[in-house]
Amino acid sequence: MAEDFYWQAKRLEEMSLQEWERLCDGCGKCCLEKLENPDTGELAFTNVACRFLDLETCRCAHYDERLRYALDCVPLAHDNVGELRWMPSTCAYRLLAEGKDLPDWHPLKTGDSASVARAGQSVRGRAISEKLVGDLEDHIVDWSA
Repeated sequence: MAEDFYWQAKRLEEMSLQEWERLCDGCGKCCLEKLENPDTGELAFTNVACRFLDLETCRCAHYDERLRYALDCVPLAHDNVGELRWMPSTCAYRLLAEGKDLPDWHPLKTGDSASVARAGQSVRGRAISEKLVGDLEDHIVDWSA
């Protein structure tokens, strides 16, 4: 049973690649475009998804090659996740970096990948592709975590 809760027993930097990847709940929130006010630094979140985000599965359609094609994609690592203030407050990587536990709806706790959507934490049905968008400012949303 302790292996089932590896995220509680290991620090992020101690996790294997497979354990690291399993932390992602597949919500798709990190793949949404964000706007930063240059004067205040305030972030505004949009419902506009990266063109590579599959809006049904909420997974990157080109995950293994995303950094080659999506030049603004930021790879997450144990040494940068705590500094990425645009990461969703519900993100497992962010939560663990902050010393918190995973939410009850996380697939590692429920054993069901659909638990994310049922909990209202997925962008499925709420996001649109950047291919269909003009001005990002017209797509600012306030989706509370």
